[in-house]
Amino acid sequence: MRIGIDLGGTKIEGIALDNTGMELFRHRIPTPQHNYVATLTAICDLVQQIEHNCHEKGSVGIGIPGAISPATNKVKNANSTWLIGQPMQQDLETRLSRPIRIANDANCFAISEATDGAGCDASIVFGVIIGTGTGAGICVDRQALVGCNAISGEWGHNPLPWPRESELPGKQCYCGKQGCIETWLSGPGFTHRYQETGGQAQGPQDIIEQAAQGRELAQKALQDYENRLARALASIINVLDPDVIILGGGMGNISRLYENVPRQWTQYVFSDRVDTRLLPPTHGDSSGVRGAAWLWPQDNQI
Repeated sequence: MRIGIDLGGTKIEGIALDNTGMELFRHRIPTPQHNYVATLTAICDLVQQIEHNCHEKGSVGIGIPGAISPATNKVKNANSTWLIGQPMQQDLETRLSRPIRIANDANCFAISEATDGAGCDASIVFGVIIGTGTGAGICVDRQALVGCNAISGEWGHNPLPWPRESELPGKQCYCGKQGCIETWLSGPGFTHRYQETGGQAQGPQDIIEQAAQGRELAQKALQDYENRLARALASIINVLDPDVIILGGGMGNISRLYENVPRQWTQYVFSDRVDTRLLPPTHGDSSGVRGAAWLWPQDNQI
């Protein structure tokens, strides 16, 4: 049995899968806010609850909104800032009395879709999560690429490619740079750009609904978004040449992106034709927690 834990900013989700990928049990609990020790306790309690309900001990994989630094073996780059600088893997292994595996949540998303999702027939999968942030994971032959700095897939903190004059120098990003892809393509970034043009919206869904009602300003905002996403993904295709790009997160629910973005990225990709497919995730919001469970291969179980 594989146990997957998806540690989010507001909720912790746990799942148990058998060796075929069939779901055995699932449960969600609130994430303790700004409390590292309470977060560890919540994760361990959830693992114990899963094992109690399934009457079996399992391997444990955990997806986090950050990464384990190869330099310090502590958490870095986490949106849940109370995790940063903590020896999370060591502490959880001590509490659970077993080895565990921890990966970035975008890597878990990519692993899930590459294993038994939309990219299961692909050699190279680029799994994108666009929500409050913009991240991604890379899988080659169903194995996640982490990199020597543990930042593989961090495309959101590169500048928007082929910028227009009106897009320069770009907004300030929390990483300290200007014009990062994340400032343009994240849900908050998309909403902020719309508001700057005079649009009134509380979030991306408002803009989508206004566009569907025929409001020209919202339609223009979506068209600009599609072009920027096409440019950003074209730069990935030029470097990685993936078979499949899978679009997760809240922005991945915009159905028109799957037709309009590939139509536009052809002009930016350095090839006579582009066979890369842009697909929605098979497992939707469950891909992160499923991918955490798949961090353990079948031949290396507890």
